[in-house]
Amino acid sequence: MIRYKGVNHLALATGDMAATIRFWRDLLGMRLVGGLGKPGYRHYFFELGPRDYIAFFEWPGIEPLEEKDHGVPVTGRYAFDHLSMGVQEQDHLWEIKDKLEAAGFWASEVIDHGFIHSLYSFDPNGIAIEFSWDVPGMDLREHPVMADRRPSPEALEGPKPRPGEWPPVERPSGPEDKVVYPGEGGAIRDDGRNAFDRQGPETDS
Repeated sequence: MIRYKGVNHLALATGDMAATIRFWRDLLGMRLVGGLGKPGYRHYFFELGPRDYIAFFEWPGIEPLEEKDHGVPVTGRYAFDHLSMGVQEQDHLWEIKDKLEAAGFWASEVIDHGFIHSLYSFDPNGIAIEFSWDVPGMDLREHPVMADRRPSPEALEGPKPRPGEWPPVERPSGPEDKVVYPGEGGAIRDDGRNAFDRQGPETDS
């Protein structure tokens, strides 16, 4: 049975890698652990957790999105590149490929990206998805690699966050500021209803 490890990486797009590095590495404190690139293209990876990355493509002409409140519905096309999910074993990539193709979905060949081997497909909503297996000995968290042929000056500053790039916090939140407001998800805790409780016992498939 296929065992997933979580989200390998979430791939987004930017027209300004310098500003992206400053935000994700220097402001939010995520190490820049991988970089690929050639003229007109960059693909940089930031360490999100022990197993997860957030990645950005840089393409000419990309403009920032208009900000939209989280979860508010939209119509028409919207910006998102792809979601990559990690798998435990390399053979799981072909197991997934077999399942997708048997169900009538397109699936790519397995691609060697150096530090991961990946399979690509689309879900029924047209969302681009990837399944990734970590190549042994190629953990970018342990050994960051910048393989961009023309790395940005900010990238050459190294993987670690740089202090002093952003204004310091002058007034940290005090106890009186730490108010948690109710949200829709409160029903998970407070409502007492759980449709799963009305189902039969779960079984492994």
